[in-house]
Amino acid sequence: MLVRFRKGTTTIAPGLATSWKPNKDATEWTFTLRPNVKFSDGTPFNADAVVFNVNRWWDQAADAGAKEQTKTFTSWQFIFGGFKAEKNSLLKNVRADGPNKVVFTLNRSFAPFPEALATPFFGIASPAAVKKAGAKYGTPAALPVGTGPFIMQSWKTGDRISLVPNQGHWGKKAAYDQLLLRFLKDPSARLNELKAGTIDFTTDLNPEQLSAVRADKNLTPVIIPSFNVGFLSLNLGNQYLKNDKVRQAISMAINKKAIVDAFWNGLGVTDASFLPPSLSWANSKSVPADYKYDPAAARKLLAEAGYPNGFTLDLWYMPVSRPYFPTPKPIAEAMAADLGVIGIKTNLKTEDWAKYLEDRNKKPGFDMYMIGWTGPYASPYNFYNVYYGEESSADSNYGNPRIHQLMRTAAASSNRAAQARAYAQIHQITYDANVRLPIVHSRPLAAARTYVKGWVPSPRSSRPSRTSPSRGRSEARMTGTLSAERPPGANR
Repeated sequence: MLVRFRKGTTTIAPGLATSWKPNKDATEWTFTLRPNVKFSDGTPFNADAVVFNVNRWWDQAADAGAKEQTKTFTSWQFIFGGFKAEKNSLLKNVRADGPNKVVFTLNRSFAPFPEALATPFFGIASPAAVKKAGAKYGTPAALPVGTGPFIMQSWKTGDRISLVPNQGHWGKKAAYDQLLLRFLKDPSARLNELKAGTIDFTTDLNPEQLSAVRADKNLTPVIIPSFNVGFLSLNLGNQYLKNDKVRQAISMAINKKAIVDAFWNGLGVTDASFLPPSLSWANSKSVPADYKYDPAAARKLLAEAGYPNGFTLDLWYMPVSRPYFPTPKPIAEAMAADLGVIGIKTNLKTEDWAKYLEDRNKKPGFDMYMIGWTGPYASPYNFYNVYYGEESSADSNYGNPRIHQLMRTAAASSNRAAQARAYAQIHQITYDANVRLPIVHSRPLAAARTYVKGWVPSPRSSRPSRTSPSRGRSEARMTGTLSAERPPGANR
C-alpha cells in the first residue's frame, strides 16, 4: 500500500509512500516513494510500478487492464467515481516524475485522496508477476506478489491461505514462521475451534457469543470500535414508498432501540445518523438524536397518506451474517412485527447473496431490504457517496443533486469546519428523506486465545492489521470473512 492505516485506527501513515503533498486546490497530489524496496519476486518497486498498477485499475484498455484480463476492478469505480474517460472519474492522469515520485492529477478537488488510496483494495503488485500470469494473476493459479511482510505460499479456495515471511521486506520482519488464514463460514464453528485451540484468533463472532467467550479462561474478547452502519433501504419506485408520509411512518414504526438491545448484546448503538459515532463531528446539531418511535403517530401518517387500512410490502433480508446484521432473519422478523402494528403487512424474502446484491439494482428492485456498510477509510464522504452518490440510486430511485453538490464541496476542503458545515446539511437532508433508515452501528466481536498478544483488528473491516502471537509458536492461525459489500450501482 502506498498509504497505510496505523494499527487499530483509521489514521493514515506512510507505507510505500513516505510522504504526499497536494497543490493549492487538491487537484494534484505528489507522492514520494520509499527507496530501495523490492517486490518479493526480486523486481524493483518504483514510480513506474505504481503507475502500472493504477492504470491497470483505472484504464480498462490498459495493458493488463480490465478488458485484457476480464476483470471488473469495481473497487476503483466505487472509491474513485469511475474509470478513465467516464464522466464521474476522479482521476484525470497519473505519471511518474523520476524513479521515486508519482503525480496524480484529478478532475476535481479531493482532500481525502490519501485516505482513499489506503483502502485494502489498492495493494501494489509486481508488474512482472501480473504480466507473466495474465488473467490468472491474483487467483490460486497465480498467487499475488507484493512488498509486504508475508509471501502467499498457497491458496485453497474457500478453505485456507498459507503465508510465510518475506525475508526481503523493507519494514519490520514477521516474528513467526507461518500464518494460516482459514475460512470457516459459521460463527459457532469458529468459536468452537477457538475454544479447542485449533485456531489462535478469529473475527466476526455473533454478539450473543460474547458471554461464552468471557466465560472461557483461555479466551480474550476483542471488541472492535464501530465503523459501520446497518440500515433498511426503501425503494421510491414502489407506489407506496414514493410517498413521503409513508416513509416517515415506517421510520416511526420501527422500535430500533428494542431491536438493537435484543440482537446486539450491548455491542451496538442506534441513532439518526448514517455515519458511525467516530464521525459524529460531521452530524447536524439540528437533527434529533434518533428517529422518533411512535406507532400511533405512524398509523395517523399512513391515514393522511391515503392508506388507513395499510398495504403489503416485501422486506428482503440478507442470507449472510455481517457484523452490522449478525442474525438477519430474526432482525427482519422484528421489523416486520413493528410494521404490522401500524397496518403494513410484510412478505419476508431472501435469496443467494450474490443474486441478492445483483437483484436489488434490477427493475423494479426490492421494496425494502437490509444492507450495511463498513467504511474503508475515515471520511464521511465514503459513507455518503456509496449510498447517496451520483451513481448510487439504482436500488432506491432516490437522487438528490443538492446532496451531490454538498459532497463535492466537503471533499474539496481540507478544513474540518468547512467539511462539517457541508456534511451537516447532508445529514439533515437524508434524515428528512427517510430513504435509508439507520438501524445500528455495531461493535464487531472478535476473540483470541489468551497467549495472543498485540493483535489489534482494524475498525475498517474484520481483517487483522498485524499480529504478534507471543507464545513462541511457529504458526499463527486465524479465521474470518474478508469481504466488503458491493454498493448499489456497481457492476459485478
